[in-house]
Amino acid sequence: MNDTTTTLPQGAAIPFTPTLPTVSTHIYPRGGLDVLSREEVARLRDASAGGLHDLLRRCALAVLTSGSASDDPRAAQELYPDFDIQVRQQDRGVRIELTNAPAMAFVDDRIIAGVAELLFAVVRDLAFTAIDLNGDEELNTSRGITDAVFRLLRNARVLQPSDPNLVVCWGGHSIGQEEYKYTKQVGYELGLRGMDICTGCGPGAMKGPMKGATIAHAKQRRRRSRYIGVTEPGIIAAESPNPIVNHLVIMPDIEKRLEAFVRMGHGIVVFPGGVGTAEEILYLLGILLREENAHLRFPLILTGPTGAAPYFEQIDRFIRLTLGEDAARLYEIIVADPARVAKRMDMGIRKVKDQRIAQKDSFFFNWGIEVPLEFQQPFVPTHELMAGLDLHHGRKPCDLAADLRRAFSGIVAGNVKEDGMRRIEAHGPFEIHGDPDIMQALDALLRAFVEQRRMKISGEYRPCYRVVG
Repeated sequence: MNDTTTTLPQGAAIPFTPTLPTVSTHIYPRGGLDVLSREEVARLRDASAGGLHDLLRRCALAVLTSGSASDDPRAAQELYPDFDIQVRQQDRGVRIELTNAPAMAFVDDRIIAGVAELLFAVVRDLAFTAIDLNGDEELNTSRGITDAVFRLLRNARVLQPSDPNLVVCWGGHSIGQEEYKYTKQVGYELGLRGMDICTGCGPGAMKGPMKGATIAHAKQRRRRSRYIGVTEPGIIAAESPNPIVNHLVIMPDIEKRLEAFVRMGHGIVVFPGGVGTAEEILYLLGILLREENAHLRFPLILTGPTGAAPYFEQIDRFIRLTLGEDAARLYEIIVADPARVAKRMDMGIRKVKDQRIAQKDSFFFNWGIEVPLEFQQPFVPTHELMAGLDLHHGRKPCDLAADLRRAFSGIVAGNVKEDGMRRIEAHGPFEIHGDPDIMQALDALLRAFVEQRRMKISGEYRPCYRVVG
């Protein structure tokens, strides 16, 4: 755990309002963020166009409001309009100055240790991305992008050369109590079997498995458990990290975030979710359907409580219609049986270990899986690009999966990412075109997400898309 020192200016009073108390202070990070270069500090402080200060401020505010139930990326900024963060490089190391920071991140005027760690991770990852990846020509090649993902994860110190045990858990941030309790039960069973958890770091199905695993790890007396949260700047403001995350990684974009999950994880469990979860499923299936990856061991389990059975039936039908029976053979659906999920995942990861040993591949980073460039290049959803997606039969399943993934990614952006929300406000809903049966199935799936309140935690959901046959 990072050591921190928190100091209030002598004689200064803590700003206080009846509803939104704030604290102004400074902290000194320890462990993993001891020093930054002058160039890194300058970029983080630069508020002009091309600088990182505004992005740093938004991401920092997200972690300082860790545990927030809102999924509106503008909410925290409106609640704390006077918040600011500055990074100073001093002779004795880095000093982070916080002005009008949310008091919920402090106890007796001292920042909560876990929140401080997440804050340091924000500064670390944004600084590293700005300098190490800025203008990198290698990002135009598939191999170069994979190397960049590796460097980001290594810099975050989440790659550990130990036996495979990292289970990635995907699922929605907006789920009901029955589904949330189920995610905790699955996390508990995974934790009893010595597995660590990696999620998108937010609430709902991203928090539940971590919470369940903490109890199991305590029972098994595991003292170095990992609860890894992988996010990206467009998502973190809408899905603040949950308090259990002890390793936060901010990837530059959604595509590198998805590749990080696949490269780090040894198996994936998918809980009920919305468009973001559908995007993740399609991303993984599109990769595993490629001939180069046909030999790979990669356990993939879709699971939920009894009430979620219709959800997975609809997902399964959509996948079989669009990607075919070969895609359906890549995953297993288990309903209302947390122990079986954990046993099957444990068995699958043992096979992953055997294959990695046979192929002389590392345990901590899956170099052997081929991720094509079309799955790696950032997709910025404009109205023109969304309307131009090729969602028709007759394409290779892996290629169709890539465009379906982009369609769902665009809807995620329109729902919770500030840039996407601005486009929808300015130009109206995205239009999605394709074969009539695919469009009908897509529309039915999206309508089900809306009816089941899987799109938003609170408030009325206004669709950011229009399906056109």
